[in-house]
Amino acid sequence: MKAYELQQTGSADAWVQVERPEPTPGHGQALVRIRAVSLNYRDLYIALGRYPGPRPASLIPVSDGAGEVVAVGPGVSRVTPGDRVAPTFFQTWTDGPASPEKTRNALGGSVDGVLAEYVVVDAEGLVLLPDHLSFEEGATLPCAAVTAWNALVAEGRLQPGQTVLAQGTGGVSVFALQLAKALGARVLITSSQDAKLEHARALGADGTINYKKHPDWDEQALALTGGQGVDHVLEVAGEQTFPRSVRATKPGGHISLIGMLSGGFAKPDPALVEPKKLDVQRTYVGSRAMFEDMNRLLTQHRLEPVIDRSFPFEQAREALRYMESGAHFGKIVIAV
Repeated sequence: MKAYELQQTGSADAWVQVERPEPTPGHGQALVRIRAVSLNYRDLYIALGRYPGPRPASLIPVSDGAGEVVAVGPGVSRVTPGDRVAPTFFQTWTDGPASPEKTRNALGGSVDGVLAEYVVVDAEGLVLLPDHLSFEEGATLPCAAVTAWNALVAEGRLQPGQTVLAQGTGGVSVFALQLAKALGARVLITSSQDAKLEHARALGADGTINYKKHPDWDEQALALTGGQGVDHVLEVAGEQTFPRSVRATKPGGHISLIGMLSGGFAKPDPALVEPKKLDVQRTYVGSRAMFEDMNRLLTQHRLEPVIDRSFPFEQAREALRYMESGAHFGKIVIAV
């Protein structure tokens, strides 16, 4: 079968296409024919060698994919051949709070990912795709969408009428916009490009902020909320933007620490957080149960992920370079 390997880090061209034997499912496992994968910034940072944590040699990259089950090993009853599925980001986090044991096996990082024609995964780490979604759309869900759901719903307990501030227009933030609007919330979103903000308004954003034109975007967020501040912030940029996120949040509000786009993960300063009694939590994807809960909302509202561009399998490295450019709005997909 065809696959990509990350044999050494250092550039967006680090992926190498190789031939590997088609894997065979063992006890409790399923063989999945991958039809599409989608990219996250984590995939880029791993290729560049900037992402923390160990990885195996000759890693198959990318955490997010979708396809159909073609065979199952002994002891599998959760899925059957022909099922349209997506592997969960954490193969052993099925439900309940996170723990080191549950988050040990992260696809495309500590264990092989899904940028291959066939993968063997834990059958308990598979989720059925909503019927209205294509494989390409389903491939966008496991990391970015579940992260947004966890931040807003599982941890944030988002209520109708509350206000969400999403940073940027990458996968997590665009999913946050779609999910929050479906749940009856107001959404503010930031970008450095007016064209992307216009696209966000078309998706339902209630307020937009160009942070290049307005470096004091926290003040803009306060103005858009009548000086009260927002209820929830999805902090995807990291350490450099966190102080502004604190200022933009109302007392008692919730901040989800998700990304490191500004160079590193945010380190909450108690001197900033405590006076406002903020609930600050690091959000790292979520469980299978969260994935399934989210899929029910997607089905109920017929929500469709926003795909910026789809690349053929042979152009996987071009897709990663496109992510590095930051030109995308929503998700980047590779058809397998």
